[in-house]
Amino acid sequence: MTLRLPPARERGLHGRVVDVLGQDIVDGRLAPASILNLDDLALRFSVSRSVLRESLRVLQSLGMVEPRQRVGTQVLPRASWDLMNPQIILWRGRGSEYHTQMRELLELRLGLEPVAARLSATRLDPLQAALVQQAASTMLEAGAAGDGRRYLEADIAFHTAILHGSGNSVIGHFAGTVEALLRTRTEERRFTITDYTPSSAARHHALADALTARDDEAAHEAAYALIAATVAEFDDEGRAAGR
Repeated sequence: MTLRLPPARERGLHGRVVDVLGQDIVDGRLAPASILNLDDLALRFSVSRSVLRESLRVLQSLGMVEPRQRVGTQVLPRASWDLMNPQIILWRGRGSEYHTQMRELLELRLGLEPVAARLSATRLDPLQAALVQQAASTMLEAGAAGDGRRYLEADIAFHTAILHGSGNSVIGHFAGTVEALLRTRTEERRFTITDYTPSSAARHHALADALTARDDEAAHEAAYALIAATVAEFDDEGRAAGR
């Protein structure tokens, strides 16, 4: 049986509706308990009811809305959202929740990534170990050259390889969350390369060296130092900005 996809134009409209409504919910323009009326939305977006229903199903799968009998589709509070989903991370990263999300996920990373590094020190296969070392070297080079895009991609590759290299499929699944969080850097008003970049790149390289040496304790300590320094940098920036 061949799956019949909707026309490309309809898929594009669907994506736009999901993106706008999701961002509106995250930014509070659509408050919790608000009711989404299909007729109003059809007028706003100039799309069919079928496009709207499919868009609302996507938001429902993210825990952002829920259909209510004889009422309509209701916006849910943040406690119901799938906060680890890359799409929600992107929306929060674009808006007023950027700093809240960074703090929350950095604290989570502080607990998880040192454990992943300890496991990876003894479980990385040769290809994964080479990827970690190459990514760390690229970060040093890109940071020195002021190449923010190359630095970001190497940073993502570095953490992805370690999380998957832990050999724990649940920890490995967290790689998508970390990538989405790192990519919110492109939504910031500041550049990826900052005054903190040289020391951060050096800490990444120290962690790569510990993993290459198969030293699990050193890897755990280096990973903790890396994320803890990022938390401190984030706090410094917040104080400087008066947050």
